[in-house]
Amino acid sequence: MKIRTINAMKGPNYWSVRRHKLIVMVLDLQGMEDRPSNKIPGFSDRLKALFPSMYSHRCSEGCEGGFFMRVDEGTWMGHVVEHIALEIQTMAGMDTGFGRTRDYGEHGVYNVVFSYLEESVGRYAAKASVAICEALIVGENYDLDEDLQKMRELREEDRLGPSTGSIIEEAESRGIPWIRLNKYSLCQLGYGANQKRIQATVTSETSSIGVELACDKEDTKHLLEQAEVEVPKGEIISKESSLKEACDYVGYPLVIKPIDGNHGRGITVDINTYDHALKGYHEAKEVSRRVIVEKYITGEDFRLLVINNVLVAAAKRTPAHVIGNGKNTIEELVAEVNKDPRRGYGHEKELTAITINNLTQTIIADAGYTVASVLPEGERLILKDTANLSTGGTAEDVTDRVHPANVSMVERISKIIDLDICGIDIMASAISKPLSKTGGAVLEVNAGPGFRMHLAPTTGLPRNVAAPVVDKLFPQSGDTGKIPIVAITGTNGKTTTSRLIAHIAKMRGFRVGYTTSDGVYIQNRLLMKGDCTGPQSAEFVLKDPTVNFAVLECARGGMLRAGLAFPSCDVGIVTNVSADHLGLKGIHTIEQLARVKGVVPETVAPDGYAILNADDDLVYAMRKGIQSNLALFSMDEENPRIMALQRKGGITAIYENGYVTLCKGTWKMRIMKAENIPLTYGGKAKFMIQNILPAIIAANVRGISIEDTKAALETFIPSASQTPGRLNLFKFNKFQMLLDYAHNPAGMRALQKFTNQLDATVKVGIVAGIGDRREEDNMEIGRIAGEMFDEIIIRQDKQLRGKTEQELIKMVKDGILKDFPKKKITVIPSEKEAIHYAVDNAIEGTLIVLCSDVVPDALDLVKDLKKKEAEGKRFITN
Repeated sequence: MKIRTINAMKGPNYWSVRRHKLIVMVLDLQGMEDRPSNKIPGFSDRLKALFPSMYSHRCSEGCEGGFFMRVDEGTWMGHVVEHIALEIQTMAGMDTGFGRTRDYGEHGVYNVVFSYLEESVGRYAAKASVAICEALIVGENYDLDEDLQKMRELREEDRLGPSTGSIIEEAESRGIPWIRLNKYSLCQLGYGANQKRIQATVTSETSSIGVELACDKEDTKHLLEQAEVEVPKGEIISKESSLKEACDYVGYPLVIKPIDGNHGRGITVDINTYDHALKGYHEAKEVSRRVIVEKYITGEDFRLLVINNVLVAAAKRTPAHVIGNGKNTIEELVAEVNKDPRRGYGHEKELTAITINNLTQTIIADAGYTVASVLPEGERLILKDTANLSTGGTAEDVTDRVHPANVSMVERISKIIDLDICGIDIMASAISKPLSKTGGAVLEVNAGPGFRMHLAPTTGLPRNVAAPVVDKLFPQSGDTGKIPIVAITGTNGKTTTSRLIAHIAKMRGFRVGYTTSDGVYIQNRLLMKGDCTGPQSAEFVLKDPTVNFAVLECARGGMLRAGLAFPSCDVGIVTNVSADHLGLKGIHTIEQLARVKGVVPETVAPDGYAILNADDDLVYAMRKGIQSNLALFSMDEENPRIMALQRKGGITAIYENGYVTLCKGTWKMRIMKAENIPLTYGGKAKFMIQNILPAIIAANVRGISIEDTKAALETFIPSASQTPGRLNLFKFNKFQMLLDYAHNPAGMRALQKFTNQLDATVKVGIVAGIGDRREEDNMEIGRIAGEMFDEIIIRQDKQLRGKTEQELIKMVKDGILKDFPKKKITVIPSEKEAIHYAVDNAIEGTLIVLCSDVVPDALDLVKDLKKKEAEGKRFITN
């Protein structure tokens, strides 16, 4: 078997609008296509022996053991690989269960689709599942444990930590979208100008001064002492020569820690001798230039969490430890503790397994033992120098036991240090009594405190401490941090419709970011060049903090590669669906292509609008999958689909009596005469009217007035600046040149209808075959060109996309000659040379039509020709 590609979906996609995290692996079974599972001796038994837990897979049988039934009856290896990929993720602690295996459209090739929690793990599971399946086929032993451990490690490397993850989950529950901004814990909540950011439990509203204070233990202690908060007696030193004096001043027992350390690094506690202090000093110096020598306060270790100056949770923390039984070694006792089902690798469970590392062995040695020592019965041995859960510690929720005086104190401390989120560490014999009565003290104030101990304490009530964080970032009820998103898809007209809607919104005063097939624009400034119709480009706009209105062109390629970049949009438009890019990425029929395009309207929010082309059967059928309001547009006001929606009071846009008209119910609101809209070239470009109709609906449902829409239509001029590559007409002294992006038969037909209305002595077409189109599509482009032009120049795209230059030229030429055997044809592969040839040979009144795929290059060349003509220079063709 051979893996062709592995893609990770990260948003609504062709396979599922609701399940965003899916791996799509294209798997070629090769010779295994002829060997289903029941034809391989012993395969079923070996599979069941390696994965007995797969008995829970119900599969299409709908009952436990259903998948094993399918294996016994005979199923193909792609299906088996799907189930293995799901099972090994679950065995590695990532329970996930959605899968599909579907024909790719080629013999023996399948789309193996399955869900994942972490992308790196999903990709690894895809490869591992094929390797496991191949081992089962031939009866080889397979080390499954190695894969499971690798997947756990990948998960811990890539996943959000418990604190960040809890905030993200809380945001998601409120409908707040989010984007991960780096591979660590920096995340964006909301979109564009309405976004907020978090980094673990530090927010975009956290005071930088507060963070600096909390990281400087000397300043923190000084401020708290001034505020009459109980803190341990201590001394700050930076030289070893000062250590003895500091120890004498503070008095034993004491603790030594780095002044600006975190996460328990470099801390040594319960120091009772100078030698021990010297060792602790050097450990602290490895972390910080200066260290603090402080009175060791005995008692229980408490962490109090304050958010927005309010105490929200408190926990008693206990370091990792074992209790002797007089029989087992310390190493055996640790292993027994780790058998607790609540303990796992890293953060996969509520408790972390205890590891015996160098620090642990040092602590054990200081207690007079080794890992092989038998600990006396009842003796408690601390194994770590901090009570952090990440090192195996435990936590007990004590929120309801905190004395009011202590509540007041920690809330006051959060204001003194000026932190919106802080964890305050207290050592005291009891938290239920005022600190002043117990001899306890505030040890530390932490910026960005961990939430894990509060979210899932070992004992006591779990606390949703993420909720007050989100409350603070989005204080208004129902605020989701979103901005309006208009998403546009279809075969033709996407870019013009996107640009027009962006222009209307910009004229209305919005700060618009939009994506197109020629680039990403923020407020009409081109910031990214190239085909930017995929999820990365959309995310670029949604991350921009200046944007408050997004218009996103969504092409099939990006949707098949990774899905949409957003979980939902406010307006989803489908312009049309016609044969284009068929035979690529498993999409072989126009119906399949329609399913891809249909992802956009299915993601429209319930209170938004799906705007569909009522003249296109495949587009109109998409209404069945939407959860939102429906709006329709048509070039025919008598279209029965339009009239049916009008009778129901719905919103429609039609071309009637020469007008572009918006209808609410049966009431007509004429916007403008189509011939007065510059984009239509005096009404000649009928396909441009079809692009205008959904745009005026989108503007209306987003609250833009008809007057503002009309003003925008009047100022949207078809030109190289506003509509690059879309009907850009350049007038030279003795000829005209029309540049257009027409790149498929449907686009060529629309262009033909327009050019038929233009007067010319000779019409010369510059066309090309396209590498990622079927042979019949390229031949059809040639046939249409034969109808349109008196002379045809066949050039070639820069990107051949899998075919040779000769193959593509032949396809187009064959298409022309089939119906027009006497048509004048010139083959000039270079687009630049083809343009110069057409210009040099143009006679008075010639119309040159250039169908270009690299629009910016073509525009630059044509502009250069215009400049030379204006300067009175002769065209230079070399």
